[in-house]
Amino acid sequence: MSKSGFNGLTVAAFESRMADEMTRLIERHGGRPLVAPALREVPLEDNAEALRFGEQLLAGQVDMVILLTGVGTRALVGVLQTRCPLDTITAALSRTCLVARGPKPMAALKELGLTPQITVPEPNTWRDILQALDTRRPVKGLHVAVQEYGVSNAELLAALGGRGARVTRVPVYRWALPEDTGLLKQALDAILAGQVDVLLITNAAQVDHVMQVLEQDKKTDRFRQALQRVVTASIGPTASERLRSYGLPVDLEPSHPKMGILVKETSERAHVLLHAKRSRRGD
Repeated sequence: MSKSGFNGLTVAAFESRMADEMTRLIERHGGRPLVAPALREVPLEDNAEALRFGEQLLAGQVDMVILLTGVGTRALVGVLQTRCPLDTITAALSRTCLVARGPKPMAALKELGLTPQITVPEPNTWRDILQALDTRRPVKGLHVAVQEYGVSNAELLAALGGRGARVTRVPVYRWALPEDTGLLKQALDAILAGQVDVLLITNAAQVDHVMQVLEQDKKTDRFRQALQRVVTASIGPTASERLRSYGLPVDLEPSHPKMGILVKETSERAHVLLHAKRSRRGD
C-alpha cells in the first residue's frame, strides 16, 4: 500500500454502485477504506410517469426535456422502448429542446445520434441549469419534462414552475436503503467512536439515508459532533448543499466533481485539514 496521500488514515465512504472502485482508490492513495453502501437502486416496476411522458412526447406535447443523468437517460429510453421502436423515440426527442446536465447525459444522447441544444456547465447544479435556461431558452409557457434518476429535486421543479413552465416529472428509479443496513450502521458507529479520519460523500441521497438511519437510532447529534473531528469531503455543490442542510460540515470539494479526483485531492489535503480541525478543538 502506498504511504503517500492519506498515509494510513481511515477513510469512510457510502458509495454503492462503485463501492469496489472507491475501495481501490482509497487504498491507492494510502488510506484504510471503510466503504459501506447507503443506497440501493430500486427500478420502478410500473413506471407510469415515464410511459405517460412517452405518450406526450410522441404526440408533440413536450417542448423541452431536461436530462439530469446519463444512466437515467438510457433507462428512460429503455422504458419507452417497451411501447415503441427506438427510431420513433429518437425522432420525437429530436423535435424537442434537449438540455443535458453535463457530459454524462450528453454522452447518452450521442449514443442515440442526438445533440443537446443546451449543455449545462460544471458544477452542473440545479442553479446552473436555471442560469443556462435563462440565458439560452427561457421556459415561460413551455411544457418542460425533467428526467429524474433518484431523489426528486424540488428546488429545480419549483423554480421552473416559478418561471412559468408547465413541469412534468419523469422519474426512472428511486433510491432505497440497503436491504441489510448492518454494514452502514457499523461504519456510522466507527465514525461516532472516533475511529474514522476522513469521510467522502459522492451523492446527495447518501446524506439523506445516513441521516435517516441515525435518526432512527437517535444518534444525529452525536454524529454532528463526531464530524467536527473528521475531514468531510463532498463531490460537488449538490452534495455539499445537502450536507449543510442537516448542519453537517463540508471541508473540501474537488476541482471537478469526479470520484477519482475527489479521492486524490482529499488525500493530498487531508492531513492539513485534519490537523486544523482537531487543533481548533484542542485535541
